[in-house]
Amino acid sequence: MTTAIALGASADRFAVLIPVYNHAEGVASVIERAVALGWPVWVVDDGSTDGTEAALARVGGITVLRHEKNRGKGAALLTGFSAMSGKADWAVTLDADGQHDPEDVPGMIRAIPTGLRPIIIGRREGMVGGDVPWTSRFGRGFSNFWVRAAGGPVLSDTQSGMRIYPLPEALGLGVRARRFQFEVEILVRARWRGMPVLEAPVGVSYTPGMKRISHFRPFIDFCRNTETFTRLIFLRIVRRINGRE
Repeated sequence: MTTAIALGASADRFAVLIPVYNHAEGVASVIERAVALGWPVWVVDDGSTDGTEAALARVGGITVLRHEKNRGKGAALLTGFSAMSGKADWAVTLDADGQHDPEDVPGMIRAIPTGLRPIIIGRREGMVGGDVPWTSRFGRGFSNFWVRAAGGPVLSDTQSGMRIYPLPEALGLGVRARRFQFEVEILVRARWRGMPVLEAPVGVSYTPGMKRISHFRPFIDFCRNTETFTRLIFLRIVRRINGRE
């Protein structure tokens, strides 16, 4: 069983943020494991229609925010960041589908260099097995390449949703994307601002037979990814012309 964790004598305040959309089955288990870490847990229900709202109401010890209509993962993260800013120094984000192990969070926190306020990406290990969805494998390589092309950091897992964001700095990066593309755009904009982006190894679970809910839509999200990266690359060119890179 997971136990509450204290990391050194740091005065930094951590809080867990879980964006949720139609994860009624299994979300309670994810949240309970996050609560066991001993930090505040915030959940943003992004307009779920499948009973997630009722499932969250049965879980104690958490703060729940809700969008009446689905607005996208990025919008849910920003809602959480805004509500948590001033109450926490760092937001630890986990996906609601059960692929992340909250027990990996302390290792990610230990990867934060003294005196710096970087974004920490949970670099998922074991992403080559047959149980890993092809969309996850393809999306990882596709995203890694275009993040670099847009002037972002060189990373091996730009698609991981298990992260640590410094607050309120993450709110000040001016990210425009509001859906899945938020998580790649914020990495590019962090690099432009000189904010370090680092990786720490974490596990990932794609258990055979596990019902995993994914809201990735290949055609629509490919078009959205293309729009986001085209915009970022254009802005990078403008930055170069103006001598800002």
